[in-house]
Amino acid sequence: MSDITVAALYKFTPFEDLPAIQGPLRAVCDASGVRGSLLIAHEGLNGTIAGSRRGIDVVLQHLRALPGCADVEVKESFAAEMPFARMKVRLKKEIVTLGVPSVDPTAHVGTYVEPKDWNALIRGNDVAVIDTRNSYEVGIGTFRGAVDPQTETFREFPAWWEANRERYAGRKVAMFCTGGIRCEKASNYLLTQGVDEVFHLRGGILKYLEDVPEEESLWDGQCYVFDGRVSVGHGLVPGEYGLCHACGRPVSDDDRAAETWEEGVSCPACVDEYDEAAKERFRERQRQIALAAARGERHLAG
Repeated sequence: MSDITVAALYKFTPFEDLPAIQGPLRAVCDASGVRGSLLIAHEGLNGTIAGSRRGIDVVLQHLRALPGCADVEVKESFAAEMPFARMKVRLKKEIVTLGVPSVDPTAHVGTYVEPKDWNALIRGNDVAVIDTRNSYEVGIGTFRGAVDPQTETFREFPAWWEANRERYAGRKVAMFCTGGIRCEKASNYLLTQGVDEVFHLRGGILKYLEDVPEEESLWDGQCYVFDGRVSVGHGLVPGEYGLCHACGRPVSDDDRAAETWEEGVSCPACVDEYDEAAKERFRERQRQIALAAARGERHLAG
């Protein structure tokens, strides 16, 4: 087993003094040798961290002592090497941005479905299975028969639902996302929009891939993760996708073989999204990454 433990976590709970939480949390992470990204907002916290088993345990102990966080949702996996270059603890308006102020996952959410029961639910003819993730995540893997809203950001989900709600009238809605956090908000939103039966996968795709044997799985492809591993498969084994450091999308071997691929500068998906001035900045960043690697160091952007 790898020496690096990766912990994806979130908790919706009301926080008041955000800077008073941010400073001590950052200090505990630094002292424990833990890296990653944690977001704090008045609605709670969200993020992924990585470090030694002891380091992760120390940070989790600190988090569980925060108001309302004793039962913080945590999903652990492992990495062959540290998947983060540094530690970031940031204050945000939302820990996952939906952009609908009235949404409150602490009030009520949909019905949780355990991974072992998910297959039976989504096989139902009266169930609309909706992937709440962004299009680049859906592109490398999803559940068979799932609806892809083709959203670029989670903020687009309410508009997509308004435009498509009649298609799913009278049906149960089963939603899923990477670790469960987006579905907490999305399920609350749909309930307030009058959907009677809303279900969501407890622990998200990560828990499903961990618990459900591959031979019984209805998942096709890999799951995008927000760290240096880029993707994981069944059993949470790291996948083969890399990352385009220009746009942040996952890239396959075929993408890297394309004429439009330039390490750190462009991939087939983003080659037309940046002008030459931006691409030259990316090339300079890539040169600095290469120089750091030649010195045996890791550049923070690498």
